[in-house]
This record gives sequence, C-alpha cells and structure tokens, in this order.
Amino acid sequence: MPATSNFYDQHADSFAKQYTSLQFEDVHASWRVFWPQAGDRVLDVGAGSGRDAKWMAEHGCEVVAIEPAQALLRLGKSYCGDSVTWLEDALPKLEKTINLGFRFDLILVSAVWMHLAPTHRERAFRKLANLLAPNGRLVISLRHGDFSDGRKAYPVSVEELEKFAKNSALMVRNVSLDDDQLKRTGVSWQTVVMSLPDDGSGDLNKVRHIIVNDSKSATYKLALLRTLLRIADAHSGAVVDRSEGKVAIPLGLVGLYWIRQFKRLIDKENIQQSSNSSKGLGFIKPDGWGRLSHLSPDDLAIGTTFLGEDAVALDKAIKDSLKTIKDGPVTFTYQGDKSNPYFEMIRSAKKPKSSIVVDSEFLESYGLFVLDESLWDCFRLYNSWIEPLVVNQWIMEMQRFRSNQERGIPLQTYHDCLVWIDKDHDTRVVRKRIEQLKLSHCDIVSVWSGSKLRNEYHVDHCLPFAYWPNNDKWNLLPTSKVENLNKRDRIPASYRLNASKPRILDWWQLAWGETDTLSRTFFTEASMSLPNVPASCQDFEHVFEAMGLQIRGVKSRLCIAEW
Repeated sequence: MPATSNFYDQHADSFAKQYTSLQFEDVHASWRVFWPQAGDRVLDVGAGSGRDAKWMAEHGCEVVAIEPAQALLRLGKSYCGDSVTWLEDALPKLEKTINLGFRFDLILVSAVWMHLAPTHRERAFRKLANLLAPNGRLVISLRHGDFSDGRKAYPVSVEELEKFAKNSALMVRNVSLDDDQLKRTGVSWQTVVMSLPDDGSGDLNKVRHIIVNDSKSATYKLALLRTLLRIADAHSGAVVDRSEGKVAIPLGLVGLYWIRQFKRLIDKENIQQSSNSSKGLGFIKPDGWGRLSHLSPDDLAIGTTFLGEDAVALDKAIKDSLKTIKDGPVTFTYQGDKSNPYFEMIRSAKKPKSSIVVDSEFLESYGLFVLDESLWDCFRLYNSWIEPLVVNQWIMEMQRFRSNQERGIPLQTYHDCLVWIDKDHDTRVVRKRIEQLKLSHCDIVSVWSGSKLRNEYHVDHCLPFAYWPNNDKWNLLPTSKVENLNKRDRIPASYRLNASKPRILDWWQLAWGETDTLSRTFFTEASMSLPNVPASCQDFEHVFEAMGLQIRGVKSRLCIAEW
C-alpha cells in the first residue's frame, strides 16, 4: 500500500484532526461485548494518529500500534505518549510485528482492509490469524463506498473474511452493520469479529497448528486427524485403556477407518494425495488394497464379516495402512521435535485368518494407538468444529497438486469423495429386516407411539444423522412417516425416550435377537459406539441405558433441540 501511505503522509494533520473528532466508544459500539479488557495485549493495525490505541492503553491494555505512514506515526507517538509501543510496519508482510514474537488477545484492523489489494489479503489474514493468542479476537472493519479524494480502495465483503476465517480455523463471532460516524453520503461500515477458540488445555491450538500450519507434502496428517476425529465422535466405547493421562484405542480401528476414508478418493476418482505424482501411496498394494476394489466404504463397517480372500486382503490392507501411518503422520506430527510426538503406536504380531468379524477383539489384535487424554477429549468435544476444518484443508491441499489441477476436478467432487457415510444407503439394512419380518407376519409398530406400521413407514435415526452420522442398528428405529417428519433433526426428550423404552426393547429383540449372527452384529456395534457397553454385552436394556447417555452427551456437545 505505498501509494496509500504516501497519501496519508501528505495529509496527516487533517486526517489526525478528523480521527480524533470521534470517540472510540461511538466508532466501535457495535462490537462492545468484544472490547479488550485490562491486561489484554492488543495490536492496532493501521493505527493512524492513535485514537483507538490511546483509548485501549488508558483502559489497562498493553498496546502495540503499527502504522506505515511516517507522518501519522509521529503524530500518534506524540498523542499517545509512552503508553503505546509504535512500529513502522504494514500489511501484508508485518515483518517487524512478527519479529516481536508476541501473541495478541485482540487485533484491531480498523478502516484498513479496503486499501489492501485482494491478491494480498489471504496472506495478510493468515499472518494476522497466526498472531492471535488462544481465545484471541481478530476485529476487521469493512468500508463500503468510494473515496472522493483520490485514495485507492478495493471492494470488500463479509463473505471474503468468512472464507479466510474458515481456512485459518477461526470462528466468526459477530457481524454488524454501522452508519458512517462522519455522516458521509454513500459510506457505510461492517465489522467482523473472529476468534481463535481455546479449550483451556491448549489442545485446540495444537490441532489448529496441525491443520493450518504444519508442513505437508501429502494429505496423511489430515487423514490421520480425520480418522481420530471420527473414532472419537462415533466410538466412545472404543477406548481400551484410560490411565496416566493417556487414552488407548484399537490400532485396527485406526487402520480400518484410514482405508474407509480414502476409498472414494482413490478407487472412485483417483485423486492425487501427495506432491509427488510419480510416487505411489504407501498403503496401496496389489495384494491388500487392490483386492478390495469391489467393496464400498460403507462395507467396511463395525460388525461386518469377511471370508476367504476378502478377509486376507483386508488384513493386509490394514497392516499396510498402519505402516504408512507409523512412517508418516505419527513420526512427523510432534511438538517441538521428534522426541515429543503427539501419537504413539504399539504394534502386536498378528497372523492372517480366512474369516474375520470386525469386532473389538479383531481391531485390538493389531495393537494400540495412544494419545493424550486431553487431546482425545478435545476431539470428542469439539468434533463438530474441527472436522469441517480438516475436510476443508484436505480439499485445499488436494487442489494444490498438479495432476488434480490439470484434470480440473470440480469442488463438489472433492466434497463427495470425503463424505463419511453414503446417505442414500443409510437405512437399507433395517428396511430389509422390516420387510423380512412383515413377510413372517410380524406386527411392526412405531417405537414412538405404538401405532401399527403398514405399507408406509420411515426408519428414524434416534440420534439425527445430520448431527451424528451413525447407522448402527440400535440407532435405527421404525416409526411412522408423520412422526419422523415431525421429529426431523431433533433428539427425543428424556420423557419421550423413557415412555418408548418397552417398544424400543421389543423392536431390538424382534429384529436383532432372533439369531446369534444378528445379535452379535447388534451388540458389536453398540459396544464400539456407546459408552460403557462391554464387548461381552448381550443385554438390550444395558444398550438402552447407554443410548440415553449418548443422547445426553451429543445434546450437550452440539446443542441439538429436543423433540
């Protein structure tokens, strides 16, 4: 912005008079609840003659003010005295500011963004985001309207900032529309407040660093994060051990879900996953992955049985995946240096079998995956915020790779390939079971009302698929069309769930208690996805109590409305 800085230099006195004619409290009233508090460290970007910097310093903040126009900077120093630290610095580089090594509780970019060329904005935003302390706020005001005095300005929008915030793992907290305090015709303002979330343990900041800042030549770090996020969210029962501040989960489950999420990317679209297109992916081997091409991602589900060549190939594919995970993201995801890794793998020797059931025993037979308990809890509690960021960053990484660029892959294709569960097939197993029971002249009733279901019925996700994608049999319940459409994406209230308990238990017994095979699949799924259900459980009532706990937990984490 050299030309703009020169303009402000030439007219510094008149601008200073104009700025100080307004009060901080009036100019920034729309985001008052986010104003800095005494003791906060604040960065004022494009501080002008120091009106805002002085107010914040007078209210107990430690203020660093940066201004590229030398004449304004001199006036600002004189106006603020020793209470503010001044630097001659500018967007997008912020070299002197970054060299301070500070993290700021508030960064204010007021009446500046419109002067920054659009080609520089993404870089500038990323640098600002990286200067935030945990829970820090980034506040950017947007000027709408042309200048009549020759100053250069570019169009601005909230949507642009929302995109940058998403890419930098910031949350948009508030957007406000303001009139121009100087009463200029055709001029209005918007202020966008964004923040860097913090869970109090520092784990969210670790995760954000891995997502946004860690160096990546392939998508493996993001793939491992997404794998762990899915397990933490969907399989609270998968924890094998929780002691000494660590959590251990089945290593086989990590390998299985690694395969599952790459299935559409590789088998369906063959989308490049690393910067070196001539080098194949380490886990794609002809005798493992290559023999599973006929299986869909949804076939790789808890409780599924594999026989013969499929069993041998799945075992080999899991082992190949675990080697890639160990050699790649586990080794190169660390704090400080490699001696302080975030993750640990404890392998177990395992011989292939000609038939396998994907249950806890099978998944634990590969060994254990160990991580900090606080990081595991972070994955569970903040899954709904973290996972979309991981998916978004994964797509951005894939878009950088040459062969993907040459193919011109549409954005929607990337999203379609990273869908976790195929929504079109989410209830087919339960629907098939209902039809079998109806052919056997069994009465099927709605679990919510007891009304008899005849030709038209719905299969309801007790925990809504939109919030918690899970197709386990305990979560899929027969109901009427009217009830399901009325319930929509809500969870059953406690009184409704308890009133429906006899009908839910009767349905489970009827549908899944008839044979050992059906029963084993039902309880295997429940033991992996519900809290406190042991692998040996054969008690439907135990599963019902655990389902109630899971409903309350998901409601607490995601703030879902009750029905």
